[in-house]
Amino acid sequence: MRTSLSFLLVLAIGGAGCRTMAPEYARPAAPVPGAFPDAGTSTDARSAADLPWQSFITDVSLRTLVSQALESNRDLRTAALNIERAQALYRIQRSALLPAVNGTANGVRQRIPEGLFGGAGGAFNAEQYSVGVGVSNYELDIFGRIRSLNDVALQRFLATEQVRRAVQIALVAEVSQAYLTYAADQERLALSRRTLDVQQQSQRLAERRLEAGISNALAVRQAETTVAAARADVARFTALIAQDRNALALVIGRDVDPALLPAGQTDTVTMLTELTAGLPSAVLQQRPDILAAEHQLQAANANIGVARANFFPTISLTGSVGTASRSLGDLFTSGTGAWSFIPNLVAPIFNAGRNRATLEVSQIDRELAVAAYEQAIQGAFRDVADALAVRSTIDEELAAQQALQAAAAESLRLAEARFRGGVDSYLPVLDATRVQYTSQQGLIAVRLARAVNSVALYRALGGGWTEPVS
Repeated sequence: MRTSLSFLLVLAIGGAGCRTMAPEYARPAAPVPGAFPDAGTSTDARSAADLPWQSFITDVSLRTLVSQALESNRDLRTAALNIERAQALYRIQRSALLPAVNGTANGVRQRIPEGLFGGAGGAFNAEQYSVGVGVSNYELDIFGRIRSLNDVALQRFLATEQVRRAVQIALVAEVSQAYLTYAADQERLALSRRTLDVQQQSQRLAERRLEAGISNALAVRQAETTVAAARADVARFTALIAQDRNALALVIGRDVDPALLPAGQTDTVTMLTELTAGLPSAVLQQRPDILAAEHQLQAANANIGVARANFFPTISLTGSVGTASRSLGDLFTSGTGAWSFIPNLVAPIFNAGRNRATLEVSQIDRELAVAAYEQAIQGAFRDVADALAVRSTIDEELAAQQALQAAAAESLRLAEARFRGGVDSYLPVLDATRVQYTSQQGLIAVRLARAVNSVALYRALGGGWTEPVS
């Protein structure tokens, strides 16, 4: 009994917490400036990281489509399954910190032939039965090898969780951008159809003027070119809308309900464009891709502890306690107690430099992880800086495009009046029509760019995955 208690005490000491041989982790300094360019000074804007996507997107139809995508998108489903897999791997690795206790029951019945052991006796039958519980090859984590492996698995699991969040942010942005693009193309199609109707009326007017001898055939042919161009645009934007709908269906993961689709830009979402950029340090605490890179760095750091522990002996225990008897009926009677205790020590002596090479590889892996972490930070900084650069000028561009469109409309009105009065040929009308049409298409494009920039900034700042506050 004393031996059994000693055995359990050894197990308790071996399973107790121990320090690992991994180097102390220190977060690398961020290789980016301390502030974003063109960040603005708005005090009323909300931080994107604190703003759930349900609050950022105010359009009911788009919120519904995003919710459907979060339920059905295959990329997000794959990311969720990867999390479950990483969690299971972590539990497997963590289980090695404690001994696995197994129950055993054995029975042996055999015939011993005559003279097998050199004696003069005849053949006889032998029986042996045993029941017990014990552990097998339980490694005492004296040098922290198992605990370092556990840390590696934990950090990789946490990194996988951050990857899922990054996929969710990207998914919210992709659905929003696809929705906005569909709305803009609907607006372009409507403009092309209106332009086609106007140009067909102009063509009929030119033909009547030709029949009346007021104009010439050149004006009719010029009107026919504008009609053909408008008809081509109608066909092109019709195809683009079909492609936009296919893109939405792919990113959502199911067929799109036509009732949820916008009829044009006037029906698109009202974006909360006033987002404060904050400081780069705040973005680093919210961007899931950066957090995932840091968890991978911490895993690489813990893996150095595993490589260092390989230079030291490993001690494993195998032991059991139970009963044993020559007959099944006497198995649990007094005096049949049995136990075994088998410690095993393996010390590395010569392995052709494998342990040292393994340590070097783990150290290089850590440096690679540092580089990947810094690259993720720099990429995030550029994403935010690019979005802020567009935001700082997009309103001015929109105002200029609106002024251009108004001027083009007035030019077209004057050109048509001069043509009807016989002052000019149809060529100035044709040029003014093209400028007007181009300016209207440009206005649609700038409005789309403004909305997409809002989504891009929200994504770059790490918003999109936070659950709404109830």
